[in-house]
Amino acid sequence: MAETRNQDDARIEAVGRECIANKVRLLSRAVTGIYDEALRPHGLKISQMSVLVTISNLGTASPAAVGQRLHMEKSTLSRNVERMRARGWIEVVPGDDARTSDLRVTARGKRLLRDVHRAWIRAQQRAAELLGEEGVRAVSRRVATLTARRDEND
Repeated sequence: MAETRNQDDARIEAVGRECIANKVRLLSRAVTGIYDEALRPHGLKISQMSVLVTISNLGTASPAAVGQRLHMEKSTLSRNVERMRARGWIEVVPGDDARTSDLRVTARGKRLLRDVHRAWIRAQQRAAELLGEEGVRAVSRRVATLTARRDEND
């Protein structure tokens, strides 16, 4: 019985020490905190900025397209969209047919993106310091791989 408990304890310790998902989540929270802190004076979070930038780059976009591009759950995107609509940063416009609607960044949202650029640059620098050159390259490679896979499945 004691031997089984020791094996179980060893397995649990190994998970705590080695789990890639936990390590990536810790790193994600640290990096997100850097950006959120920098963007806070503008009333913006990095998750919202990502949505704004994605919609802005697409011109207009369906919520599904934004969610797919950002690998974001529908409910998470919906919450962010509602907050950004309430702040006047994005608007809902008619889609290709009468049953759909798309998202578009408003003039106010574009002004916000312009205003936060310096804060974003500072956050980029701090995140790059945290990750180091090798870490930034590794993250960029992994994201490129994910994006290529997503595009293959479209």
